[in-house]
Order: sequence, then structure tokens, then C-alpha cells
Amino acid sequence: MDSIIIGIAGGTGSGKSTFTNRIKEEFRDKVSVVYYDNYYKAHDDIPLEERALINYDHPDSFETDLLVRHLNELRSGSTVQCPVYDYSVHNRTGETVEIRPADVILVEGILVLHDERLRNMMDIKIYVDADADERILRRVIRDVKERGRDVEGIAKQYLTTVKPMHYLFVEPTKYTADIVINSGLNDVAFDVIKVKINALLKDAHQKDREGGTDGAV
Repeated sequence: MDSIIIGIAGGTGSGKSTFTNRIKEEFRDKVSVVYYDNYYKAHDDIPLEERALINYDHPDSFETDLLVRHLNELRSGSTVQCPVYDYSVHNRTGETVEIRPADVILVEGILVLHDERLRNMMDIKIYVDADADERILRRVIRDVKERGRDVEGIAKQYLTTVKPMHYLFVEPTKYTADIVINSGLNDVAFDVIKVKINALLKDAHQKDREGGTDGAV
């Protein structure tokens, strides 16, 4: 069967990862996750100081063509080698991680609903919304603990690129979503999505069985 592709978008620190992880934990081996952040373009030819100044919240900072190709390959049943991005050096590591096809492919990232090609591939489009103050606080904590950033650098990046790009590119994609939720911990929204995924899986398996029967006659 073709994979069900679900896009999970929203601003930085909105709760996308929390919601993604809940779906992954619920459906376990039926799910593979693709993180849009790993598709930031490589900048091996640019010094670290210059890479730190790149606007990483603009759609042009991503190698979306590669993501589209990988999703098509996953949907057709092929394994892909996803690039790995290192936030501490603002560049790809040169290594890859293997992502295997699964019944459900989750695609998570701030701008996964921006590109029309990506939207057209998705069976469910989710936007996780959150108060701006909450988002920046979560970002500070995450970037300090997980990405080796200092508070001054985080604040500068937020004010110069993250905040303006959010209102210019990220938030408008909310209106392309099938469902907008106010928290990754929203149990009602999670239950609704869980029911929808199960329904899509049931329909897909039913079509496979019917196709197999037709082919045998």
C-alpha cells in the first residue's frame, strides 16, 4: 500500500515534536519520521562565522527538491538516506540516516506546509499553534541544552530572522492546514488524528485486498 503522509508544521517551539512523538509512540513500527530540518542546504564552502548569519527560517534555506524526491521514494516502498544536520556548526555532517518506508510517514518542520508540492503529497496537514512568548522560551531552553547556543546569539537570531520569517512564511501556512491545534499535548486533537489515521490505514488495506483479489481472477 502507498504510505499515508502527514505534515506537522508550526512555529519554533510550538509543540510539533511533542505531537509527532505522540503519534510515533501510538503507531510504533507503522511510522517513520522525516524531519525537514535535516534538509537544510549544505554550506561546506562557507566559514562557520558566515554560516551562523544565514537566514535559516526562509524557505530557500532548505533543499526541498531532495525532500520531495525522498518522500516519493518512501511512498513507493524504497528506503532513503536522509542527510543529518548539525545545529552547532550550522551545516550537514556528511553522514546520513536510513529511513525505511512505513504505513505512515510523518514530516515535521516549521515550513512543511509552505511548498505546494509537499502539501499535495499529504493526506493530513496539521498546524500546531502556540503563544509567541511560550514559543521563544521553549526555543531558548532547547537551543541552550541541545544545540550548544548562547542566550545572546539565540535572542539575536530570533529578532532578526525567526520572528519576521514566522509572520511572513510560517504562520500563513496555518490556513492551508486540515486541522490547527493549540498544543502538542492536546488530547482531543490527538484522539481525532488517531481516529483519522486508523481510518486511512483501514481504507488503504482494504484497497490492497481488493486489488489483490482482482489481480488473481
